[in-house]
Amino acid sequence: MPNDDSQGSGFKVVDRRPFATDGSIRGQSDENPPAAPKKVERPAEPAPARSAAPATKVEASDEDAEAAFEDLGGSEQGPLSGFDTLVSYLGTTAMFQLGLMAGPGGERIPADLANARQTINMLEVLDQKTQGNLTEDETRLLDDVLYELRLAYVEVDKRTAKPK
Repeated sequence: MPNDDSQGSGFKVVDRRPFATDGSIRGQSDENPPAAPKKVERPAEPAPARSAAPATKVEASDEDAEAAFEDLGGSEQGPLSGFDTLVSYLGTTAMFQLGLMAGPGGERIPADLANARQTINMLEVLDQKTQGNLTEDETRLLDDVLYELRLAYVEVDKRTAKPK
């Protein structure tokens, strides 16, 4: 009983699809052209600020990129170096996973050796894939972090090893 209005449900269903089941356009005849769709007015959004200079295609060289990087306050050996940040982030993550660093509230975090091993493995892959493409400082940083993490992993593993 799809069209039974005797129950008085309080709402009416109107099919507003533009096409009928046979594929023809609904309500269109030679005398009745289709009505234009209603326009929905939206509040105007402020246009993004544009510079007075016309947009031009700019090709930047490596020197330009380095100069822009230094203008931001960084240098290759400085705190904004992407590689240094990545190695530091992964090293810190591994230290948390080994349970050697306190949590944000100062609470003790239990060691998660499986995830710590994966993080150390990621640093090892990074070391292998960047072989010969790093500066001396970057190579030294990565080697030092890997050395410290490997030693810490072995010590934590010995502490948490269950006697047989």
